[in-house]
Amino acid sequence: MGNPGCGCPGSMAKVIERPLTEETSNVKAVSELRQWPVQLHLLPPTAPYFKAAELLVCADCVAFAMGNMHADLLKGKALAIACPKLDDTTPYVDKLAHIIQANDTPKITVAIMEVPCCRGLQIMVAEAIRKSGRDVPLETITIGIDGNRRN
Repeated sequence: MGNPGCGCPGSMAKVIERPLTEETSNVKAVSELRQWPVQLHLLPPTAPYFKAAELLVCADCVAFAMGNMHADLLKGKALAIACPKLDDTTPYVDKLAHIIQANDTPKITVAIMEVPCCRGLQIMVAEAIRKSGRDVPLETITIGIDGNRRN
């Protein structure tokens, strides 16, 4: 049996301490999702929901870690989700570059987790912007494993 302390720090098991609360809300959170599909592998680059839309490229785990992700990050944007650690990311740069070129993308936000492997998603998006030949503003938002924004 290997040493459990070795390996990727982003895969290390960790308990997130939170106080239990009896508070509940009868207000149902509203989904801000404006399209289907959302997985980057499945997205058609010329889909109508990309036309002149801001793009959110989001690490898969962000939506689960961040309780208010729809309102805080997704609202008004087209979405592409991916995992730079587990996905076959080979086609991602070219697909994102095609989306940027074909749709007059005005801005891209990348939302990643604070774990080291997630930084690969930011690198892929920056490379796709460069490859697209367009000058598109890029904002990176980092989310802690506790669900709080780090920047």
